[in-house]
Amino acid sequence: MGQALYRKYRSKNLDEVVGQEHITTTLKNALASGKISHAYLLTGPKGVGKTSVARILAYAVNKLPYDEEATHLDIIEIDAASNRRIDEIRELRDKVHIAPSSATYKVYIIDEVHMLTKEAFNALLKTLEEPPAHVIFILATTEAHKLPETIISRTQHFSFKPIESAQVIAHLSTIAKAEKLDVDDAALELIAKHGEGSFRDSISLLDQASTMGSHIGLQEVQTLLGIAPGEVIDQLITTLQDGTPKSLLDLLTTIHGQGYQAPRVASQLAERLRQGLIEGRTPLPGDRVTELLARLIDVAASSQPERLLEIILLEEVLEAHPVRAELSQAKAADLTIDKPVETERLPATQEPKKPVEKTETSLEAKPKESNVKEMFELEDWPNVLALIKKKHNTLYGILRMAQPELADQTLTLGFEFGFHQRQVSEAKNRQIVADTIQELTSLPLKISFIVINKKSTKPTPPPQNLETISNIFGGGEVLD
Repeated sequence: MGQALYRKYRSKNLDEVVGQEHITTTLKNALASGKISHAYLLTGPKGVGKTSVARILAYAVNKLPYDEEATHLDIIEIDAASNRRIDEIRELRDKVHIAPSSATYKVYIIDEVHMLTKEAFNALLKTLEEPPAHVIFILATTEAHKLPETIISRTQHFSFKPIESAQVIAHLSTIAKAEKLDVDDAALELIAKHGEGSFRDSISLLDQASTMGSHIGLQEVQTLLGIAPGEVIDQLITTLQDGTPKSLLDLLTTIHGQGYQAPRVASQLAERLRQGLIEGRTPLPGDRVTELLARLIDVAASSQPERLLEIILLEEVLEAHPVRAELSQAKAADLTIDKPVETERLPATQEPKKPVEKTETSLEAKPKESNVKEMFELEDWPNVLALIKKKHNTLYGILRMAQPELADQTLTLGFEFGFHQRQVSEAKNRQIVADTIQELTSLPLKISFIVINKKSTKPTPPPQNLETISNIFGGGEVLD
């Protein structure tokens, strides 16, 4: 089994550590003068050399040759993530009094020390205050802000910094030559950029790219990282400026179909907008750019990143080109909207049955109040949107794309895309719309959510038995 490149090229001594000269120089001077501290704290981002320096230092204070594959009885590494309880630290505290077996010092390396519990920190603190002369602690963590000040104050604190991009590129180039890899400079720059100042992550990306073929170019690295080409991001920005909701959704569907994931697309778009701000050529007004940048950050952490990115960008397009809520008669005539299924008329001797509709919600009449209109009118729809926006911004972003039509006290909201109609038709969202309209009108009103069908002039009603099931379980999608 081959060895990973980041392990193969891990630093073996302080002189090989790249990008942390402010730390390695201090440690080399301390070793040369014999001024060894009883506790060191190494903090900084991941993959910048904290663990490597800790191991090198542990062997250097004992004047032993460092071999990553070898182990020594007097150099003990502890992963605080899996040994975080007070019992493990108490056991450590009991063992520190035992003299080293063969080395000068017994060295404890505690990685990710911020994971220790409060009780474990208290137990460790006592040992750090009065350590045996033969014991040295080296603590390492990526989250120094989670450490108690009492722990930090009893150590020599060394803060590691992210590696500069130029140093990462030079180091990657050296490794590529040693491994006889044919890599373009542009590919190395992209790897270093996405390594985000971490040697380990950058070298791991190079290792992964080396399996893609004999030549590693920019396109191969973009494919590996799932990065959309620059022209795709340019087209997305152009659509935000001059596009329509349909053109934006078509573009996002194409991007997703090509395998580019929403978190990565959001990150690329944010980087392009940020660069535009720096260069003074923002494609959107400044206040809208900053708001969009803030919202794009949330995409990666969302449980539905594709849907969230879609809504964020749709709202931006609608902000630039608002859609009138009230359709003109001429425009309404061009649209064929599926009508709700009419209830079959029964003889006068029979009591009519209540119609069952898949995505309709009925409002019961309520006493007329001074601030409530008797009948709902189409011009009231913008007021409904305004009320919904106050508490349900995501639902508002979808509803504002609806095309409303009012006939016979039935409000029909037509959507161009089926997934928008299905989302609004969910029981929770239907109730929100119904309750909001009920604040404005006192007479009963039916609400129907449909998909606009421009090809057919006749709606295809669902089977009655499926309507009944949908009415009970809150709606769903009929599968053929």
